[in-house]
Amino acid sequence: MSQSFRVDLRGIVDLLSHHLYTSPQVYVRELLQNAVDAITAAHGVDGGARGAGRIVVSSAGSTGDGSLTISDNGIGLNEAQVHELLATIGRSSKRDELGFARHEFLGQFGIGLLSCFMVSDSIEVTTRRADEPTVLWHGRSDGSYTVRPARTGEERAEPGTTVTLRPRPGCEQLLTHDAVTELVTHFGGQLPHSVTVDGTDVSGGPAPWDRPEGEDPARRRARLEDYCARVFGFHPFDVVDLAAAEAGLRGVAFVLPMPANPAVPAAHRVYLKQMLLSEGAERLLPEWAFFVRCVVDAAELRPTASREALYEDSLLAGVRDTLGDGLRAWLVRLSRRDPGRLREFLRVHHLGVKALALHDDEMLRLVTDYWPMETNVGPLTLAEFRERYGVLRFTPLVDEFRQLAPVAAAQGLAVVNAGYVYDAQIIDRLVTVDRELEAETLRAADLTTHLERLSAAEEQAVAPALAASDRVLARLGCDLLVRSFEPSGLPALYLLDDDTAFQVDLRQAAEQVDDVWASILGSFRTSEEPRPRLVLNHRNALARQVLALDDAELRASCLEGLYVQALLLGHHPLRPADTAVLNQSFLGLIGRAVAGGAR
Repeated sequence: MSQSFRVDLRGIVDLLSHHLYTSPQVYVRELLQNAVDAITAAHGVDGGARGAGRIVVSSAGSTGDGSLTISDNGIGLNEAQVHELLATIGRSSKRDELGFARHEFLGQFGIGLLSCFMVSDSIEVTTRRADEPTVLWHGRSDGSYTVRPARTGEERAEPGTTVTLRPRPGCEQLLTHDAVTELVTHFGGQLPHSVTVDGTDVSGGPAPWDRPEGEDPARRRARLEDYCARVFGFHPFDVVDLAAAEAGLRGVAFVLPMPANPAVPAAHRVYLKQMLLSEGAERLLPEWAFFVRCVVDAAELRPTASREALYEDSLLAGVRDTLGDGLRAWLVRLSRRDPGRLREFLRVHHLGVKALALHDDEMLRLVTDYWPMETNVGPLTLAEFRERYGVLRFTPLVDEFRQLAPVAAAQGLAVVNAGYVYDAQIIDRLVTVDRELEAETLRAADLTTHLERLSAAEEQAVAPALAASDRVLARLGCDLLVRSFEPSGLPALYLLDDDTAFQVDLRQAAEQVDDVWASILGSFRTSEEPRPRLVLNHRNALARQVLALDDAELRASCLEGLYVQALLLGHHPLRPADTAVLNQSFLGLIGRAVAGGAR
């Protein structure tokens, strides 16, 4: 047998009024929203002859009895509508006959009045529609309500609605003059209607998105910069006008003058039909645009039920793309009008532009032409590097660049450090876009092919010492090579590429775990056993002298010392075995020096 759900009305009221909203302060916003919608229904979106709409707020300090009232000259309700709309949770007059939201109204859910129960145990509504009698509705937080005609002296002189709240214990401060003035100004200061609190007009001046006729551009810029400093707390690097016609959106983006954390979602100030919706709206802009803070007003975007965020739908997704296009266009204009200013911007916010460059050809061009990357021949843009050296040779790891940079430069090889965020991906995409560009990855293992090999006579001379020395380094998991390269003052070079480092780490880990884990790690190992290389520089006098030593023990100590020095110069971490070798070779050489001096 089919049955209906039983609803605990007191529990529903408590749930919606205390748990839907994040703060009791939103009761002011919900009352203003109802007043604006009533004025819209009576006078049109702009309040008729713009200014015909009036919202009058009286705080607890001015009413004399500790209550707060908010009155409007909107459409009002008759008795039947009071029963239908005020007493039915979720029922709203702001939908059409099919139940779809009517876009000219702020509220859509029929639950905003319940927010008043966060500050008051009862809500009194005095309302009149056109020439019909005034009606009084009294709702209580336990879910009960009464409706009656107004008595003599209670009637409204004109159509509209008055809501009266009496503070519940502990909420008195939220209904005081100072608190109410601040909240009404905060939420409704940009409304297109007359809004007063205790007789004082709190309507703000021009909204940030407004362009008053005849306002000087410099004066508007100063006004917007002042607004940014007051609301967002920084002086903007630049100000960008935004628009999205599909959502009736107007706004301004303020470019941060300091780096922003891309992992922290940017929070924006969003108005809905000039009523403040949220100070912390996220996902209004694409993820890459974390370098701006926005204030916008929209007519068509949908709020969530709590009216504290935007509803994620296809319209919001389209607006996000449109606003992103606006910021892209600003960057392009900046590159054409003031390249120096663009470079200044990139020094602060290059991460956002580089993220966009992975998908956008115009931004890729900006990064290529204006963002200087680190190279072993000084900072250069990719365009400058290509023009000078032809082949775009790069290393994808910062540590590898540190190893190779000085040696590669001495061999006449220019190398780009593409180890920072997005850099290697940008080069890969640049190669895809520009088929004529030649790019080459330089890894540690590849550098040996650019180093000069010894002559046949030189190889024959060092062969005996090389075989013995190779056995010394084999204990440290390292191969030994002898090459001639610049700078000649560098006796040894330690080369370890990323793939070899991975295999070395696997071997070390397998030696420290049980058989089960060793077997699992072994599945990742290659058939070959790649090892790092210590390359002795035959052009270095010290390296040649070490290889020429007849004393095998002394030669071993010297090689171990050169090995550790090469590790340190390449910024490689020292393993416990490396630290032991450092101490052993250092103390051994000191011991030999002391013994020789004693003789």
